[in-house]
Amino acid sequence: MNRVIETLQQRTSLRKYDPRPISDEHLEIILHCAMRAPTAGNMMLYSVIIVEDQEKKEILSRTCDNQPFIARAPLVLIFAADYQKWFDYYRAGKVEDFCRREKIPFAYPSEANLLLAACDALVAAQNAVIAAESLGIGSCYIGDIMERYEEHKELFHLPDFVFPVAMLCMGYYQEGYKKSFRSRFAKEFVVFRDSYRRLSEEELKDMFSSLEQNFNRDNPYRAENYAQLHYAIKTGAPFAREMARSVREALKIWNGKGVD
Repeated sequence: MNRVIETLQQRTSLRKYDPRPISDEHLEIILHCAMRAPTAGNMMLYSVIIVEDQEKKEILSRTCDNQPFIARAPLVLIFAADYQKWFDYYRAGKVEDFCRREKIPFAYPSEANLLLAACDALVAAQNAVIAAESLGIGSCYIGDIMERYEEHKELFHLPDFVFPVAMLCMGYYQEGYKKSFRSRFAKEFVVFRDSYRRLSEEELKDMFSSLEQNFNRDNPYRAENYAQLHYAIKTGAPFAREMARSVREALKIWNGKGVD
């Protein structure tokens, strides 16, 4: 099999790492591959923060939904949507004066810019994940970095137009580690041709059948089916509400108008 495809198919989240540090050579390869990722207009609308300070790792293990393994990860990378550099460049180039002269609207970074920058950051992060996997380095995505916006902004000195969208915990596989692969939904429920197709109730039942088979009615949430249980654990959970609040707080800045 093609080695790239094999690497993609063999990758799974890793939360328990060999304690040895990531070599400088491997870190440079991971970062270089991340920076070779596709990017909107070749703008590279992201920044990568290498978290080496152990105290900051400990803080992240608490602020990112209390996950102790984060503090034990040999390598932690934060991928942030970053429009600040381009906005500063526009300011340095007196773009606002140019717009005024040419009667072109001048806009601060907007929600659209945030989404575009988030795409750039996530594509770069996935390049880093696959590069690392090919080197025998496992990884785990942490979306909880989007929570506690104010604390993370202060902790990493993030300016207004930088928002952390993903964090990667990385480390070498332990000797003899056996991978466990979680199933994915069947292709017919995910891949459509030419247009989106909304699934029928019967199709939804088929799509979620493997998950519903493992549903335990004796659960602490008093859920009567898997849909209720999943909502209680994920979508309706306190961490999800905090993430929504945090993103809304950031969007007050990414409004295209500037901070009041």
